Amino acid sequence: MTADPLAGLRDYHLPEPISWWPPAPGWWLLASLAATTLAALLLWRRRRRLSISSARLATRELARLLAEWQSDRDDAALLSELSRLLRRFVLVRFPGDRAAGLCGESWLRYLADKSGDAGFVDGVGRCLAEAPYRAPGRAGAALDATAVARLVERFVAGQGEGARGRRR
Repeated sequence: MTADPLAGLRDYHLPEPISWWPPAPGWWLLASLAATTLAALLLWRRRRRLSISSARLATRELARLLAEWQSDRDDAALLSELSRLLRRFVLVRFPGDRAAGLCGESWLRYLADKSGDAGFVDGVGRCLAEAPYRAPGRAGAALDATAVARLVERFVAGQGEGARGRRR
C-alpha cells in the first residue's frame, strides 16, 4: 500500500464572493435615516408652501374686500368679512391650534398673541369680535375701517413667509 494518502484531497479553492445583499446593519441605519430626513423635508416643504399660499390668498381676498368697501362704504359688511377672513386664515394656517371655538375676548387675545400686536385687544381690532354678530348696516361707533383692514393685513403678512419665530 504505497498509495499517496493526499491524492484524494481537493485543490485550493477561493471563498465565495461577498454578496451585496443583505447589507450590513450600518447601511440599514443610514437608509432609514435618509428616508426619515426626506419625509421630514417633504412635510416641512408642504407646510411652508401651504402657509405661503394661504397668506397670498388671504391678501388677495383682503384686497377684494377693500375694493368692494371702496364702492359701497358699508363698514359693517367689511368688518364682518374681515372677521370671517381672519377666522378662515387662522384655521388653515394653524390647523393644530384650537382657534375654531374661540370667540370674544379669547379670540382677540389669540390674535394678539399670534401677531404680537396689541391692536386686537386694546385698539381698533376689538370690533372684530362683535362684527359677525351685528345686524347688517350697523357698524357701531365711528370706526376707521381702513385701520382695521391694515391690522388684518399686518396679521396675515406676519404669519406668512418670514414668520418663524412667532408661531406659538
